[in-house]
Amino acid sequence: MAVVGRVARPHGIRGQVVLNLDTDFPHERFQPGAALFRKKLAGELERLVISSVRFHNERPIVAFEGVDDMNGAIALAGTELRVPIEWLPALPPEMFYRHDLVGCTVNLTNGSHVGMVTEVEGNLGGSRLVVATGGGEVLVPLAAEICRSIDVAGKRIVIDPPEGLLELNEKRT
Repeated sequence: MAVVGRVARPHGIRGQVVLNLDTDFPHERFQPGAALFRKKLAGELERLVISSVRFHNERPIVAFEGVDDMNGAIALAGTELRVPIEWLPALPPEMFYRHDLVGCTVNLTNGSHVGMVTEVEGNLGGSRLVVATGGGEVLVPLAAEICRSIDVAGKRIVIDPPEGLLELNEKRT
């Protein structure tokens, strides 16, 4: 399942919620009748169907079937909204989804091994690769100036970080 958004907060008293986006295709993804999924506390998936949507400042304000009041909307706050990966549209060459980067090997331009991507953090405006190294985790900005080549099919990323970046933000695990 791929995360396409998160419920930020309730909006009004009729069960609507404001979403934070994790998709480049919000107007296609968030439409009345569209199904999204969330993990419940016990780990099972719950299907949520959009009954209405409108955009305010490029953020969707969504109502889900069966969520009719503020208490229901409050219960959804913080929820990750997901769709099956096979529901995602195909992307043009040279483009990728964030989940495609998990499992990629990261090397420096000189060929030295850095580690493996375990997660992609952040939002569409500023993402970071979480790279597991022998000494802990390193955060690498997902920026063209640093990530010189990304080969999703080959599961390889070549980086050219500024001096000291890898040591600066290393998180010990």
